[in-house]
Amino acid sequence: MFNDIGPLELVTLIVLAVLVFGPDKLPKVIQDVTRTIRKIRDFSDSAKQDIRQELGPEFKDFEFEDLNPKTFIRKQLDNEDLGLKDIRSGFDLKKEMAEVTDAVHGRDAEPATPSASPSSSSSGSSGGRVDMSKKPERPAAEERPPFDMDAT
Repeated sequence: MFNDIGPLELVTLIVLAVLVFGPDKLPKVIQDVTRTIRKIRDFSDSAKQDIRQELGPEFKDFEFEDLNPKTFIRKQLDNEDLGLKDIRSGFDLKKEMAEVTDAVHGRDAEPATPSASPSSSSSGSSGGRVDMSKKPERPAAEERPPFDMDAT
């Protein structure tokens, strides 16, 4: 429940609780808080059971975590009936992005294989990777538009 609280933060919370409630009232406050949390958990569990009973037997394996979109998509991607794994394996996002990047920068894409013909050089790329060490060519100083100090 509190996995992201570090030891220093825990000590700080304990010291603050002792200062706010005092050492005499602190055990009673802790009991009240734990009792309230237990009641909330029981209420949510009974609400989940009521919803499952109302939905009927066809939703027996329904989990409320499935309502989270990320969980739903992850489950559907693992489902073999839809054939999504074949679609995902046939689509190379890195290659597509490299081609788009090359087109935006006005560079000709390099052939994917060394034996590719020059006519196929526009469809291939350098293994789906973009060479970030190359700096894009900049126009000469006389080709640049005039700089307006007042506009900036």
